[in-house]
This record gives sequence, C-alpha cells and structure tokens, in this order.
Amino acid sequence: MNFEPTQEQLSVREMVATFARNEIDPHAAQWDREHTFPEPLFHKLGELGIMGMFASEAFGGAALDTVSTVLAIEELSRADAGVGVTVSVQGLAERIIEAFASDELKRRYLPDMCAGRWLGAFALTEAESGSDASSLRVSAQRHGDEYVLNGAKQWVTNGGYAKVFIVFARTGSDGPKGISAFLIDRDTAGLSIGRVTRKLGIHSSNTVDLILQDARVPASALLAAEGAGYRIALANLGSGRLGIAAQAVGILAACLETSRRYAQDRHQFGRPIGAFQAVSFKIADMAVDLDAARLLLYHAAWMRDRGMPVVDASSKAKLFASTAARKHAAECVQILGGYGYTDEFPAERYYRDAKITEIYEGTSEVQRIVIARELLGRLDERTAGDRPARRPGPSTVQRDGEGRERRPAARRDK
Repeated sequence: MNFEPTQEQLSVREMVATFARNEIDPHAAQWDREHTFPEPLFHKLGELGIMGMFASEAFGGAALDTVSTVLAIEELSRADAGVGVTVSVQGLAERIIEAFASDELKRRYLPDMCAGRWLGAFALTEAESGSDASSLRVSAQRHGDEYVLNGAKQWVTNGGYAKVFIVFARTGSDGPKGISAFLIDRDTAGLSIGRVTRKLGIHSSNTVDLILQDARVPASALLAAEGAGYRIALANLGSGRLGIAAQAVGILAACLETSRRYAQDRHQFGRPIGAFQAVSFKIADMAVDLDAARLLLYHAAWMRDRGMPVVDASSKAKLFASTAARKHAAECVQILGGYGYTDEFPAERYYRDAKITEIYEGTSEVQRIVIARELLGRLDERTAGDRPARRPGPSTVQRDGEGRERRPAARRDK
C-alpha cells in the first residue's frame, strides 16, 4: 500500500508553507495577544486558491483531493492553529453547499467563498446539545413558502464574519429524524450575532453565538429534504474531523521544531540541553508521535479520496493527533522552562491551542465511542429481545432414582 503524497500534493504543501512563513509567522503572536481575526489574510488565501480548494472548478474552486487539503491545513496550523480551523470550517460549509444546495444557491455563494471574499459557518451546537447533537432545540416551522426559525446556537466558528450559515434546526419530532438543515444568509431579518466567545486558545479564530428570532427564510433554503439534517451533519463531520486532525498535526509539528531548536541553542552545565536524556527523550517521543499522527491522517485522507468509508479512520486520526498535540505541547513548554511559560516564545500558545482539538468536531470520548462501535456494534442499544436466548447448560443438580433432588449431607465437624 502506497499513500505517500504525490508531487502535486507536495507542491500544494510547499506553496502553503511558503505563504505561512511570509504572511502568518510574522503576525501570529500579535493576533494571539490581541484576539485579532485576520480577515484580509483569507482574501489572500482565496487568491492562492486555498479558500476554494474544497469546491469544484465549476464554481471557482480548485477541486483538490483530500490529501492535499489536509496538507494545506497542517501547514497553516503549524503557523497559527486559528487560521487552520477557519479554513477547515470554510471547507465544511463549501462541501455541504455543493452537495445539498440548489444550483441557484451554489452559484450565488460558492464563487465568492472560493475567492475568499465570503466566509461560511457551521451552526450545529446549542447550549443544551453538545455531543448529543440530536437533542437540539432550535425550531424551524413551515409557513407557506417560508420557514421561520427561532433559537440560539453556540460555538459558531467564523460566525462573526460569515456571509452564509449552515444552520441545523428541528422541523419534526424529537430525535435525529426531526432535524433539517438550512442555508441562511447573514442579511436575513431576525438573524443576529450574539456574544463573541473569549477562548483559552486559537485567538485568531472567531467564535460567536448565533441568535435566530423569527428569522424567515424561503423554502428553497432547505438543504436536501426535511429530516435530512442529521444525516448531512454526520456525513460531513467525518471530513471535518480530518481537518481538525490536520490542525493538531500542525501544532505538533510546530512543537517539535520549537523544542528541537531550543534544545540545540540553549546551553546549561557547559553543553546544549539537548545532550541530556531528560530533554532528548522528550523530543524523540514527539518525533515518533508526529510520524504516527501523520500516517493515521494521511491514510484516512487517502481512503476518502478512494471513496472508502472513513468514519472509523477519521476518528482514529483525530483522537491520536489531538491527544499527541496536547501532550507534547505541554512537553514543549517544559523543555523551554520559564521561557516556555511566557509569550516571548510560542510554546505557551501551542499549549493553549492544542487543547481545543480534543473537544470540537467530537470530543476524544466521542471518538472512542465511534471507534468502539465500529468494532463491537451498538451493544448499548440491544434490547433483551434482540439478544440470543441463553442455552441451558447441563444440570448440576443430583437426583435419586425417583427423580427427587438429592441434597448434600450436612457437614459434621470432628
């Protein structure tokens, strides 16, 4: 099996890496300190073709394969994880629009999204429905040729700057079959942006609450059909998890490079600190986990490009990469010591940025549930009637010649 990146894929990586060195690295620390969303940067990424790498050429996209997209997100995230997640969510929105929206809506939104002039957002999570997305309460009621939406969404990445939102709302009964998806323009009456979320990390990404108060949208804004929303969400979260795995790999790669350089340059007791096993072993472990995380990620992306199911593979890639990023970001801080605890070096930013990769697009616990179910099936949902009847084993009761139960004689102590 060979899923080594092709020359074309490596060219994408080098192009994005060069862009990141020139356009992101010099500013990432300032964006982090000031919680700046670098909106002009995404116009430049649009000119480069990166904002449209998920969409087809018919709508102005680059139509890159999955391996190329994860390589691009990895390189962006190596420089600034907030930029990486902004691009990843843009891809999530573009894929859903192209797969499920009408031709009119595709033509209206995708060209400007691919050019980086417009951003997209994905609004699924609510205050009372996080990992249990099927319990969402935002409502969408049909009134003639319109739907009227009411409720609020949380953790909407890109939301403060997005032109278009993929919004999941309840059109039917409780449970996943009652959920539908809508494509809603920012200028829709009744749609407003709530609080801007102040986060531990990824300060250069924008996260907001989305408020819907009698927001009226045409029936044509419905994606696919009523009741298809949960299926749309699940079908795209697999590829979304690859984007977050790529983000985690980028953070981990940055941790390794920062740790390696510091261990070579910093001298204590008359020699580089990298000469001490306490430091060098940490760096060796980083390198091993980086290679392993990349292999899981690239393999899952390779599978998706061949039309293979990636639910299990994407969960494994995200689980491992995010765990490794969080673990080794802490080790990066430790290697740098007191300097690692200051914003004079990027280690503390990696430490703060890494944690979110274990939470969004499905927590690490959810990834383990997905992986276990692929291996074991849904054992928790089997009823007693579904289980095979237990076959009685051979009787251990002793009986006499007339069928009466023979009881053991009472013990007599001597």
